[in-house]
Amino acid sequence: MRLKRFIAALLSVTLAVPPAIIAQPSNSSELPLVTGPLDAYGDASVPHDIAQGVFGMYGGAQARLSGSPGGNASLRAPMSTQQLPDLGDGSGGTLTPQAERKLGERVMREIRADPDYLDDWLVRDYLNSIAAKLAAAAAAQYVGGYRPDFDLFAMRDAQVNAFSLPGGFIGVNTGLVVATQTESELASVLGHEMGHVLQRHIARMITAGEHSGYAALAGMLLGVLAGVLAHSGDLGSAIAVGGQAYAVDNQLRFSRAAEHEADRVGFQLLAGAGYDPYGMVAFFERLDRASMSDAGAPAYARTHPLTGERIADMSDRARRSPYRQPRQSSEYAFVRARARVLQDRSRSEYADGISRMRSEIEDRTAINVAGNWYGIAYAQTLLERYDDAVASLANARAAFESAERAEGDTTRSSPSLDVLAIDIARRAGRNDEAVRLAEIAQKRWPQSHAAIDMHLQTLLTARRFSEAQTQALRETRADPQQPVWWRYLAQASVGTGDALTQHRALAEKFALEGAWPSAIRQLKEARDIKSVGYYDLSTIDARLHELEARYKEEREDEKNSS
Repeated sequence: MRLKRFIAALLSVTLAVPPAIIAQPSNSSELPLVTGPLDAYGDASVPHDIAQGVFGMYGGAQARLSGSPGGNASLRAPMSTQQLPDLGDGSGGTLTPQAERKLGERVMREIRADPDYLDDWLVRDYLNSIAAKLAAAAAAQYVGGYRPDFDLFAMRDAQVNAFSLPGGFIGVNTGLVVATQTESELASVLGHEMGHVLQRHIARMITAGEHSGYAALAGMLLGVLAGVLAHSGDLGSAIAVGGQAYAVDNQLRFSRAAEHEADRVGFQLLAGAGYDPYGMVAFFERLDRASMSDAGAPAYARTHPLTGERIADMSDRARRSPYRQPRQSSEYAFVRARARVLQDRSRSEYADGISRMRSEIEDRTAINVAGNWYGIAYAQTLLERYDDAVASLANARAAFESAERAEGDTTRSSPSLDVLAIDIARRAGRNDEAVRLAEIAQKRWPQSHAAIDMHLQTLLTARRFSEAQTQALRETRADPQQPVWWRYLAQASVGTGDALTQHRALAEKFALEGAWPSAIRQLKEARDIKSVGYYDLSTIDARLHELEARYKEEREDEKNSS
């Protein structure tokens, strides 16, 4: 019911969007495209139905992203020499980056509540590791007028699609990950979506009508959100009833200028981060071939029309780029296999997936043998066939080590292999072994959220609550914006009998999820504990007043928007 009320509220503001934002006349004629080290390209005119000043470029030596090393030296020139189409003011107008992020966080609360939101740290860590490399390339090349904190997440959906939201949030369907055949192909799509964010296409589209404000943005986001939750390939058509918002969404999704800009920014990030520049061409060509039949067109090809001109542009750029042989991350094959299993929803589908992956190994058609064995092991784990999973994971590790030796690498493990080994032992009830493996993995991969998460799960399963509480406290201090760390802290505190920490941890978890009444109630319960000291009481009261003020602010925002 909460989600329905949210969508209803967005729909109500959709109807209030001024018509001026939908179709303002454009006086632009021919606009120069990219020039500089990547050579010159032909002109492209802005379609007549795009509002004046909606799209554009930022950058230059004074940009916030300037001064960071890395990337391809030949692509390191400022944007003043590598011009993108000057399609208007890139500031985002009245919608500041902070406000855009805040709005994105509110939309993400609803997406996280969807059962098909994948709160899987191995997938999230990997997607965000690619985004970090692309963001570093953006910094080195002065791309973008601000530096958002990119946060990539996965959705359990077999459709080949990805989508960007305000403030740096980017969703990736499992179907897209599975459809790629190389890490560079996946990075090319992520780079394209990051291009939309860096160029602030959503904000600039909406602020083209200065009087529309948040209502118009919320109305447009209704189409995106409804499409995500309904698993619709065409994210906008899911709410054609919101006619004006649908038109705005179409202007963004189908704007030739916006897609060209995102392509070219994405290509610069791809090449600058050291990926294969042909990855974008290969993936787009495969989707374009699939889209020849409308019935079977991948969702990404429908929401991001892949014209021959766009593909030719990327091909020409790839040909002119310096040749390189990028080394693919070992995690790509494991995460791709994991996403393949996570698409399934039932025990019979897991069993079918095991058969398919085993057949590919036997027929020698598997893209990566170690990845297939890993996928088999993970599916067997979900089927509670733990002995079989251990054997399959051993095969995955052996194939992985053999491939690494062939490449001249001495790597002997990966976060995916180690975390799955822990998970199998934990689920099988071998708690001592699981804790031992978890300690090793966290030391081996100190930056891996997946290793930290599995360590905490293992400590809780083993009822080692004091250790879990200490670890969870450390994580909440290091990264207080992750609700899961607060949840683990609350669970561990129940085990240690620490009611004060339990209530305060739950309050922070609920606050991050936007469940303000529940967060406020937890703090009030903490305040009522008889043993609470003066210092803790003062801290609780201050936090309670802060949450009550934020709750009041959001209620007023919702009232005004409706």
